[in-house]
Order: sequence, then structure tokens, then C-alpha cells
Amino acid sequence: MTVNASPVQLNERVDILDVLRGFAILGILLDNIMGFSGWGFMTMAQREALPTWPADGLLGICELVFVNGKFYTLFSFLFGIGFSIILLRNEQRGINPLKIFYRRLFILLLIGAGHLLLLWEGDILLLYALLGLLLPLFRKYSDKTLLILAGLLILSPILIDCINVLLHNKSGDYLESIAIGIDKKNGIPTDDGYAKYLYNPGSGWNEWRNWQESGWAYRYSYIIHSNRMPKVFGIFLIGFYAGRKMIYAQLQNHINLLKKLRRWGFIIGIPTSIGLAIFEIDDRGIPNPWGLLDTFFYAVSVVPLSFAFTASICLHWVKTNGNTWWRWLAPAGRMALTNYLMQTILCITIFYGVGIGLGGRIGPVLFYPIVIGIYILQVLYSNWWFRYFNYGPMEWIWRQLTYGKQMPIVKVKE
Repeated sequence: MTVNASPVQLNERVDILDVLRGFAILGILLDNIMGFSGWGFMTMAQREALPTWPADGLLGICELVFVNGKFYTLFSFLFGIGFSIILLRNEQRGINPLKIFYRRLFILLLIGAGHLLLLWEGDILLLYALLGLLLPLFRKYSDKTLLILAGLLILSPILIDCINVLLHNKSGDYLESIAIGIDKKNGIPTDDGYAKYLYNPGSGWNEWRNWQESGWAYRYSYIIHSNRMPKVFGIFLIGFYAGRKMIYAQLQNHINLLKKLRRWGFIIGIPTSIGLAIFEIDDRGIPNPWGLLDTFFYAVSVVPLSFAFTASICLHWVKTNGNTWWRWLAPAGRMALTNYLMQTILCITIFYGVGIGLGGRIGPVLFYPIVIGIYILQVLYSNWWFRYFNYGPMEWIWRQLTYGKQMPIVKVKE
């Protein structure tokens, strides 16, 4: 009998994973809004000129401590778990899992490339797809080896940046020079004026397209300079380990582990994240030797605090046996790809000159309530959507292209 590959069925889903995805997309929007709103490009003088300063500055520091890096870490962890599910589920059914895995990643790569080149330079999907191609190489490694490799990869930026300081090298300079050349051709200022380029009165379609033309080069220059790739892949490996051990499906058997992650995650993560915020705002980065403090505090703060958040949700989930308001986030997590892309479209409409054009004019005091409003609407909409449909719209397209079979998106009334 021939067994065909198929996606995880609705009755096979583990709700806590969807809850964590739903939580992750909130944090990702809280982080990404720094780019969408223009706040991340503004000079200190431009920020201080806003009427909501210094409250904006306080919220900016809180973002560095509690948000920055913590939620792409959670998303990367969940990606690793997802890989383990595809691998184990299809191997148990006697199906070669790599064919499905690589096809699924190729579709994600196309979606990510479209998102990066056509919509927003801050895309993370393309990076996930590219790094994900390497995951199968590690599927036969022992649990101990996976965890050691993950730790080394997460901490590797410290060694990499020590070498960059010694060589007085800034990784990613080549791509940044390409981006600057594109900007000069398109008339984008290379001084402080670029911070207002997208948001000046009269800015519209042409300015947005000019901005996007160089966005990919700036984005991957930053990814290389910040050593994002080894960090993300290390978290992938931890997620794959957790998925292989099926910790997510047996939380009640891992209470002690979760409590340790929560306790030590907060003990280590909060003070080191405060250290990260202090040294981030001094604007001294690699190859300046002081930039090593940024690298060190980032490396030792982001993963512990992210796992502390994750463990706290899981412990509450076990304590309440899943009967908690956190369950409301599960539908948003089930259509995380759709919600992630919709966040881009909504934020471009609200903040860029092609839409309402609030960017560059308001700080965190005003744009964070907008973020919370967007997220609440997404949670409510996602809960409504799954009353009538089996999959989110982008999730349905992704599955159709991956498995090459018709899967009904509309629920059949019994």
C-alpha cells in the first residue's frame, strides 16, 4: 500500500504550540514597529523633538530589555520544533521526510523573497528558509551533541566579534556599500535626512519603491554584521531537540525543567538585558572594542529571557490544564504566516507615505497603542476565521503547494 505525505491534521495539532506562535507574533510586531514607524532610523535629536519625549525614551529602553531579540528567538525555537514534527511524523509513516521538508522550505523561500523585495526590508522568512536547508544535516546527531552545538553557535558572536575588533573589520560592509550606491542613484539622502525620506510630506509610491530597492542589501548587511545566522541556527537546533523529545506534547512530565528555565531565565536574562540596553544606546558598535559589550550582553541575555517567557506560559498552561485565556491566542498562532504578512501591509498603510503617513511623526507612546490595537484585531479575526475555515489563507496556499493535493479550506457543516 502506498502511503502519501500529508500535513498535520487538525485533530493532531498541539494547542500550546499555536499559543506560543500567537504570543510570538505579538512580540515580533512590538519589535518590528521600530522599523515601520521610522523610530529606529531617527537620530536622538529627532526623537527628542517629539512632544512625547522623554516617555518615548523610557518605552524604547523597555523594548530593548523585554522585546528586542526575544521573540524571533521564540519563533526560531518553534521552527525547529516544526522541523522535528515533519521529520518524525513522515518517518513513522515510512515516507522520505526530506522531499516534503525541502519543498515546504522552497515555498517559504519564495514567500520570504517576495516579502523582502516587494513589501518590507525587515523580512525574516527568507533567512529562516535559507538556514533551514541545513537542518537535515544535523538530524542524526545525539541530543548531547545538538545542545553543545547550539550553545556554541549562540555564543559564537563573541568570538567572531573579537576577531572583527582585532582586524578592525565590520562584517557586512560590502553589502552596505552596495545599498549606499543604490540609494545615491535613487536620490535617497545618505546623511540624517534618510530617516525622514519615507515619511516626508508628499512621499509616496516612488519613495517606497526607491527605499525597497536597496532594502535587501541593508537587511543582509545587518544580519551578517549582527551575527544573526549562527544565533538563529543554534536556536533551530534547540527547537529540534525539544521536538525530538516531544517536550511540547508532554509538558506535565517536564515541570522541573520548565521551572528551572523560568527561574534561571529571569535571573540571567533580566539583568543582562538591562546591560544590553545600556550599551546599545551608547552607539558604539563593532569594530570599536566597546562594541564587544553589546555583543556579549546580547549573546547571554536574549535566549535565557525568551525561554523564561516560554516556560512561564507552559507552566500556566499545565496548571490550568489548558483552560486559560491564553487559548485565545491559538487561532492567531495557527495562521501566524498570514498574520505576519498582514502586519506588514497594515503597518505600511498606517505609517508610510503611501498610506496615512504617521511614520516619523510619533514615538512609542503613541505607536505602541496602535500595535496593541492591530494585535487585538488579529486575535479576534483569527478566532472568527476558524469558525468557518480549516486553515489561514496563506497557510492553505503553503500547504497546497507543498503537498500538491486539494485540501478543503472551508469547513463542512455536519
